[in-house]
Amino acid sequence: MAREVDRLLAQLSGIGGHRAEPGTRSGPQRRITRVSSPTSAVSRADRVALWARVGLGAVLGGLMTQWPYPHACGGPLAGYLGAVSVVVLAGIWIGVVSWKQRSGAAHVLAFLLLLWGILLAAERALPRVGYAAERASWQCLPAPSLPPG
Repeated sequence: MAREVDRLLAQLSGIGGHRAEPGTRSGPQRRITRVSSPTSAVSRADRVALWARVGLGAVLGGLMTQWPYPHACGGPLAGYLGAVSVVVLAGIWIGVVSWKQRSGAAHVLAFLLLLWGILLAAERALPRVGYAAERASWQCLPAPSLPPG
């Protein structure tokens, strides 16, 4: 049992970049190089750009509640859902950038923006796919005409 443990430890030391003592069997020698930490490479301009993205995404997400055009069906609904998809994409984009820069607060805000976009899309899509209590249509139906009389 002790020989097995020694053999496994020798393999681990070979993976870590240290050479095993001469005469001991170890697996193939591998050298692992550490990549410099990405947080050390983040400049002040990168941080400002990240927080500008977060601010613009938050403004866009907030202004979606004040959409000035009717968006009940048809083309206007497609335009609204396109704008909502921009909110979702902004959340993903900010999330990726904040992850690379190791900015936890910006990453949480990006996640919240992504969830907000999904909620906005669900609000319009669920009644149209039959999941909500109320029913809605993707296309605008013409108003029923009344017979002359």
